[in-house]
Amino acid sequence: MFTGKHEKSADDFWKEYEEKTGEKILKRGLGKYVSGWDEFDQKGWRGIWGLIISTSGGFRFHHFPQNSWIEALTAGFAANREIKEKTIFIPNEQIISSEIIKETNWLKKIFSRLPPMIIVNYKDEEGDEKKLLLEAEYGI
Repeated sequence: MFTGKHEKSADDFWKEYEEKTGEKILKRGLGKYVSGWDEFDQKGWRGIWGLIISTSGGFRFHHFPQNSWIEALTAGFAANREIKEKTIFIPNEQIISSEIIKETNWLKKIFSRLPPMIIVNYKDEEGDEKKLLLEAEYGI
């Protein structure tokens, strides 16, 4: 008999996420941070995985702590080990534009190694224009 702890369903997780943020989730997926957020760039947190979430209030990249055996064998382990749960949030008022760049030709898609890219052009707190880049893997 299985006596493991009860795991939340994906639907429960997303419902709780909406309640926590107070915003309706419009689109979501999984992806990797590339560049464009000062805190992450300054600490060398490139290539970290997280949830890519578009909500009624803005855009989020939500990273959860991770420690896999693969990371332990890679050089990036030391840099990623210190990362706690982090969220990038860009409110709608600061978003200038956004786009998803992905291959649409089915033949090129088969032979392409490039995942879809998400580009969010936004203004930071000082009003400077920035460009957030993410690689989207699933759900976008």
